Amino acid sequence: MELREYWDIFKRRWWIPVLLTLLVGALTLLQSRPWVPQPVSYSASMRLLVGVMPAAGQDVTAYDPRYYAWLTSEYLVDDFTEVVGSRLFADNVSARLAQQAIDVPAGVIQGSAATGKQHRIITLSLGGPDEARLRAIADAAAAELAENASAYFRQLGTDGAGVTLIDGPNIGMSGPSLRSRLDLPLRMVLAFVAGLGLILLLHYLDTRVREPDDLEALGLRVIGTIPKK
Repeated sequence: MELREYWDIFKRRWWIPVLLTLLVGALTLLQSRPWVPQPVSYSASMRLLVGVMPAAGQDVTAYDPRYYAWLTSEYLVDDFTEVVGSRLFADNVSARLAQQAIDVPAGVIQGSAATGKQHRIITLSLGGPDEARLRAIADAAAAELAENASAYFRQLGTDGAGVTLIDGPNIGMSGPSLRSRLDLPLRMVLAFVAGLGLILLLHYLDTRVREPDDLEALGLRVIGTIPKK
């Protein structure tokens, strides 16, 4: 099928993708309601360096103990990332805040926390609508990791490990996420593509004769055509 034939097919029912795109866009706007002021939210982030000291008393002539210390740290980060996002860690941070007369349930801390990792560095992110409250949570989390990291490592069966805060906690205002910014255009593009597919489906199911080629496809001979006035 030539491009001209495709153009004729789409031109015949062009309103389908246009109407479908406008309908999806309107429904998305009604659902997201961008004209309604959104509450301000803040985010706190900190970066932690996880390290293991080389074991003392080892024969260093056979290998470099620093290499295995670094290698152990790489594997330990995987497990410690889960510890930072655990309920135990959230309970301990909540207890620290309670000592400052700040009541923050552990579930709130755990639910707003997100962790990431890159080599030996763990990134801990927290979110909330109250900047002062979020700063208190972030400071308590940093203090808990700095003072009681050895207790968490012992649960992982690792001694001689430590955590160093290398950045943060940094508090900033959170803007709209990339997903929320792309939600409307992506939905409209998908709706337009779906409309084009619907046009092709309707053309395939259409049994009406529109062009001489339609008759020839049925095995009929075309004697002549009446041009449009």
